[in-house]
Amino acid sequence: MLSKVWSAATLGIDAVRIVVEVDARKAEQPGFTLVGLPDAAAREAYPRVRSALRHCGYWLPQRHITVNLSPADVKKEGSAFDLPIAIGILVLAKAIPQEALAGRVFVGELSLDGMLVPVRGTLAISASFARDADLRELIVPAGNASEAAAVKSVRVAGVQHLPELLRHLTGENVVLRAVSAPAAEPSREAPDFADVRGQLQAKRALEIAAAGGHNLLMIGPPGSGKTMLARRLPSILPPLSLDEAITTTKIHSVAGTLPPGGGLISRRPFRAPHHTISTAGLVGGSSMPRPGEVSLAHNGVLFLDELAEFHRATLEVLRQPMEDGHVTIARVHRTLTFPSRFTLAAALNPCGCGYFNDARRQCICTPAQIARYLAKISGPLLDRIDLQVEVPALATEEISTFTPGESSVSIRARVEAARQIQHQRFARSSMQSNAEMTSRAMRRHCELDPASRQILDQALTHLGLSVRAHDRVLKVARTIADLAGSERIQSAHIAEAVNYRALDRAYFRT
Repeated sequence: MLSKVWSAATLGIDAVRIVVEVDARKAEQPGFTLVGLPDAAAREAYPRVRSALRHCGYWLPQRHITVNLSPADVKKEGSAFDLPIAIGILVLAKAIPQEALAGRVFVGELSLDGMLVPVRGTLAISASFARDADLRELIVPAGNASEAAAVKSVRVAGVQHLPELLRHLTGENVVLRAVSAPAAEPSREAPDFADVRGQLQAKRALEIAAAGGHNLLMIGPPGSGKTMLARRLPSILPPLSLDEAITTTKIHSVAGTLPPGGGLISRRPFRAPHHTISTAGLVGGSSMPRPGEVSLAHNGVLFLDELAEFHRATLEVLRQPMEDGHVTIARVHRTLTFPSRFTLAAALNPCGCGYFNDARRQCICTPAQIARYLAKISGPLLDRIDLQVEVPALATEEISTFTPGESSVSIRARVEAARQIQHQRFARSSMQSNAEMTSRAMRRHCELDPASRQILDQALTHLGLSVRAHDRVLKVARTIADLAGSERIQSAHIAEAVNYRALDRAYFRT
């Protein structure tokens, strides 16, 4: 006898259909064989399935059971094949008719008592099957139902345990179609720029970064507020579009970082990995590649505090995702690409002790020590950071007397207006922000008058900017002009943009 059950396996942030073939033949001793490139978690399915069926009143046939996960050349990872294997065995036991499985995809882990346990990647599976005309229903654990139901075109049934699923398949008690949980409302306790004292220049730089999708580096002594400012950057970013929310949620679903029962992610991610993170943890890795922090920050903010404390080799792998908006991970069996279009916000002390160029505290570092400390950040990486801003220590009067600053809501309104201009500008292309402009787009949208060109040429000469840094200045100037509502880039916009490269000379070229 042979039964066939549809399931799915995730590959990157997409999914591929897996056919679970279950065969039973007479044998002196009952046994179980699983083939089709399963990993260790998948190979352990048999004891879970056996115990789950027994606790629900079903007994395995006294036969040798062979399960094939097809196609056999795709590596299968995880415990999500427990449910389709159990369903295939129940078909052989004639507890379920084979016709009841037509057009249905089964994904889920089984606990020993027959309960369905949530698994990773159900949204990626749901999105991948959205245009499959053969799909009738996606059956997942109840804990994954809201996540999978975010794709409206797919009928999702969230099931809590095996008996409930069997009643659903036989038509005895049909499970209602799952609906996605509504997006969470922003918390009133969320970080707000109104809480930040002083630091007007840094706030301005963060506003420009949010408006144009630019990367940002803040340099200043300990306690000057760099981390506080960075954590407020998501509060002024535009809300996620539906496509952005689905892609972001797919990444977190595959990585297993979604909260239980959660639907679509409604807020832009903010990821702040510790400086001891490995290269694989930052960009993704393992034998079956998983998303790293750069992908978990997709459509949001990646904050690297104490930038010089990261291993230099780890920082260098950021260059591809910062430039291309995706990261490619090659392994023996497969090469996968994960999206990683994020805004980098980095914080850095000016030296080892933290007080170089500080008027209030004396630096104890020698010039050689300062040079070694800053040399951890390479020139090519620095060129990819559009905005460099100094965050000085607060003056005594700023600490003792606090007047609430401009709120995140007010700043976000200007950011969204600038983003709308960019949306119209790039309506016929795949670009979404000024930071993504190609050379051709820059020639079209970043024309300079003679006065502006003279300022930029002088900056190239005196600051020794590279060609890439020159382009970054133009992109930042375009964003400053958008915030001002100006159709053309003016000399004041170029001057301000050049000012955000001044630290390149002050710190890194000493």
